[in-house]
Amino acid sequence: MNDVLLSVQDLEVRFDTYAGKVNAVNSMTFDIRKGEMFGLVGESGCGKTITGMCIIRMLPRGGRITKGRILFDGQDVLVMNKEELQGLRGRRIAMIFQDPARSLNPVFSVGNQIVRIIRTHMSVSREEAHQCSFKMFEAVALPDPERIFRSYPHELSGGMQQRIMIASALSCGARLLIADEPTTALDVTIQAQTLALLAELRKTQNISILLITHNLGVVAETCDRIGVAYAGSIVELGNTDDVLFHPKHPYTQGLLAALPRPSSRKLGLHSIPGNVPDGLTVLPGCLFRERCSQVMEICHRNPPPLTDVDESDEHHRVACYLYSQGDKG
Repeated sequence: MNDVLLSVQDLEVRFDTYAGKVNAVNSMTFDIRKGEMFGLVGESGCGKTITGMCIIRMLPRGGRITKGRILFDGQDVLVMNKEELQGLRGRRIAMIFQDPARSLNPVFSVGNQIVRIIRTHMSVSREEAHQCSFKMFEAVALPDPERIFRSYPHELSGGMQQRIMIASALSCGARLLIADEPTTALDVTIQAQTLALLAELRKTQNISILLITHNLGVVAETCDRIGVAYAGSIVELGNTDDVLFHPKHPYTQGLLAALPRPSSRKLGLHSIPGNVPDGLTVLPGCLFRERCSQVMEICHRNPPPLTDVDESDEHHRVACYLYSQGDKG
């Protein structure tokens, strides 16, 4: 498809640990279109952050990509050399994390840090980099850009620090922004402002956004499409309204049922029994089967393929034998 900016295909990641080899990502597959905000959701430990780090080839120590392809604008990121990766990170793809304070150097002013980033990726003078940083501060609605330019990270609020990180990420013209839980460390009011900012920047900067989160309310408000991740793979994929209002996979249904509601005070919160597999043991069949109330015999043998929910709708896909066997539920 000509409108696809990023294509993650059958990605697998393994970690060498003292306990053994951990299967962190298993056959992860999804596309992100140009100008789209795509939400990758799921419980902690489902491989969301590791997938984001694979896209920019910055896995933590011990991690290895053992299979798959990551195509950005038609180029395979996984075969790029060091020089090509340098041109990719920051210049074409940028990533921000949930705790901006850990990403900013406390001994340098934020202005100094963003100028260094700009000059690393672009052939501009220091003065030109200054002007570029001021423009980005204005783009992310930071008040008094000159004062903030001179400020150190500890002198700014969490919300301002996150806006600094967004400005820094987009300062070199990145076309894809990977936002890993960008609102988790912020209070509710600042969360809403940050999400609104990302939605606005997507239009004004003409970028695509991969939003990694466990918060279904966040993706409901901001994302065009959703990929639900479980145990390192996509179990349901589709337009936001289709997935949230017509969930098909038992895991997606369980996540939605666990959301707090007024009736929860009397009935109590729903929870999905069990835990996400630890990845140390390679299990045959569906990885959700031990927690699923609709498990069948075939679920213990073969992993279900990601298939269309309805033959007439190729945009909503699910990895579940309830549908691939013809039962549309």
